[in-house]
Amino acid sequence: MGRAYQNRKDSMAKTSDMKARVYSKYARELYVSAKSGGVDPEGNLSLRALIDRAKRDQVPAHVIEKALDKARGVGGEDFSTARYEGFGPGGAMVIVDCLTDNPNRTFGDVRQCFTKTKCKLGSPGSVSHLFDHSAILVFAGDDEEGALEALMSADVDVSDIECEEGKIAIFAPHSEYFKAKKTLLDAFEGIEFEVDDIQFVPQTSVSLNAEEAGVMEALIDMLDYLEDVQNVYHNAG
Repeated sequence: MGRAYQNRKDSMAKTSDMKARVYSKYARELYVSAKSGGVDPEGNLSLRALIDRAKRDQVPAHVIEKALDKARGVGGEDFSTARYEGFGPGGAMVIVDCLTDNPNRTFGDVRQCFTKTKCKLGSPGSVSHLFDHSAILVFAGDDEEGALEALMSADVDVSDIECEEGKIAIFAPHSEYFKAKKTLLDAFEGIEFEVDDIQFVPQTSVSLNAEEAGVMEALIDMLDYLEDVQNVYHNAG
């Protein structure tokens, strides 16, 4: 696709250890979503979308069910969201989204990743204003006009639409996610989304040389290894 975006967990599941960490991160996110919005996916659209995403990423059913069972109980962990922004090699910008039960620990762990790679944490808002918080829906098809017409008829605020290599990509403000998804499901019977997510999409990208790319890869790997880190977004091309 012409516009830069990355599929969630695009480097996941390389080893059994990586799989375990990915499952743990999904379990935490499922727990928080179910705890805050209810354990019934029919009444909690955010949870339903997350379960669908977890299944596409081959998270086992018992992991999903265990997280929901945990949310049905009383008490349990008290997680909160935390977002950190910073600067990687070559002027690249980085956003790190976390779920944590100990913000001080999480901040220290994230900061150490930046420090060890000689990168720099910034203040809140220092780079996020240069990203679009977008709903991204990608599915097989070539009827770009039909997709756009359906979305416009449903009064969905579409930021961008692309059709390349037999795939249609829809970009919309994150607040339009559920309306856009339902509209497309109603308009195109039987479609399956290859990407179905809300991400930070960079407005511009930077090119890194080989050395800088190695540093960026090391930073992302270190951040991904942290249990509290849910997603890492950047604008390195």
